[in-house]
Amino acid sequence: MRPLDPREVVRGQFRGYRAEKGVAKESQVETFAALRLHIDTWRWAGVPFYIRTGKCLPVTATEVIVTLKAPPLAVFDSADSMPCNYFRLRLSPEVVIGTGALVKRNGEEMRGEPVELIARHHPQSEKSPYERLLGDAVRGDTSLFTQDACVEAAWRVVDSVLRDPPPVMIYQPGSWGPATAASVMGGEETWHDPKPEATSPC
Repeated sequence: MRPLDPREVVRGQFRGYRAEKGVAKESQVETFAALRLHIDTWRWAGVPFYIRTGKCLPVTATEVIVTLKAPPLAVFDSADSMPCNYFRLRLSPEVVIGTGALVKRNGEEMRGEPVELIARHHPQSEKSPYERLLGDAVRGDTSLFTQDACVEAAWRVVDSVLRDPPPVMIYQPGSWGPATAASVMGGEETWHDPKPEATSPC
């Protein structure tokens, strides 16, 4: 993983954070970060990884979107305005796997419409992640713990931004962060805004 380029990082702080109890009046601590990562291997060469996280955003969710490239030849008419196929992995608070694709609408015309196929995990009485982690620590099972070499590699990735951080941009609570976060995206790409999950069918 390539060290972060400060030009590909946006830090934010929600308006009102400095009024919180125990927070310095001129605090430069971020409550939001958006960044672009690069992994220099043959498998991921040229594939950008975008990460956005923060407090006081509209939806609380941990979600990964893998957007597939559009094919060189359009199958459907007006394909330019249609979304790309994708895989959606929601890790919390629900566990959901979604596959989004364009399918042909009914009728004679070659018109596509976006459809998402969803699989949901319904946990019964599972332990919380912290319960499992603490239990593993007590038993001496380190398989879920980060090793020293991984921690040092992660520090090398973020060190340049920690030493010379970009300025903190103020954003409104309930928004998706500062508008400048759009500058992290490449070309015509835009951020994926997670939505609350619909109630699962019984």
